[in-house]
Amino acid sequence: MRTGDGISASLLDALRNEGLHTVEGAFAYAGGRRMTKPGLRHRARVRLELIDAQGQAHELYMKLYGRQPLAARIRQWLTHRSGSSPAGIEWANIQVVRSAGIRTMRPVIAGEQPDGTEAPRSYIIVTAVPGRKIEECMKGFLDANRDRPGVMEEFTGELAELVRKLHQAGYVHRDLYSSHVFLNEAGEGRELYLIDLARVFAPRWRRTRWLVKDLAQLKSSLGMEEWAGAWWSRFLQGYLASDDPRVLGRWRRMVDRKAALICLRPRRRMARAAR
Repeated sequence: MRTGDGISASLLDALRNEGLHTVEGAFAYAGGRRMTKPGLRHRARVRLELIDAQGQAHELYMKLYGRQPLAARIRQWLTHRSGSSPAGIEWANIQVVRSAGIRTMRPVIAGEQPDGTEAPRSYIIVTAVPGRKIEECMKGFLDANRDRPGVMEEFTGELAELVRKLHQAGYVHRDLYSSHVFLNEAGEGRELYLIDLARVFAPRWRRTRWLVKDLAQLKSSLGMEEWAGAWWSRFLQGYLASDDPRVLGRWRRMVDRKAALICLRPRRRMARAAR
């Protein structure tokens, strides 16, 4: 069992009171709100709302990882070169992303049962991040700043810096969709947060392929021709730290090809379902 740095004793007590300080308790927990999504298979996600003894409310998210099929365990070892549990890998990924200077959730508690047990399982609980997914709020943000190009340029530069920091640290996200980047404007300044770090890894081969995939996922998932048409070149300039038209043109072509393939996937699934 591990707990995150700086997590209050009152929050840990609240988790213990709910039985969420053990693997068995986490998997038996019947509270919270289950968050279903296609493709979870042996995984589950639960939104938690706890109030500690001090009366403070905590919004948390729990991921439960059941027994992995053998093929999934082999892929995990080949990708991460680690025998750690999925929750342990996600815990480490949060530390990596935070060390790269990127805002993200805080790890609260995690536990695992090793492969030698009858049913190896693991779980992790993390804090929520403030703000809203840019997938949901980008149109409103654009509308609010239509006559403020300076704000849009700053935002685009900040988004490019977030991705650049991750890639410069040697890692890729693999699910860098706009639903996994949060924009918070509630404080004095604008903040971006990156979430859903379970698949983050450091590629050893074909690194450019993985970088392009991250960028294409972000561009295609925004689905905002207005933003992409006006600001994607500025995004690439910030990400690449280059104004060289040859460099920018090469990356634009690579990303656009991959983004086009990503956009085709839902159509292909719909076509297969209609047969």
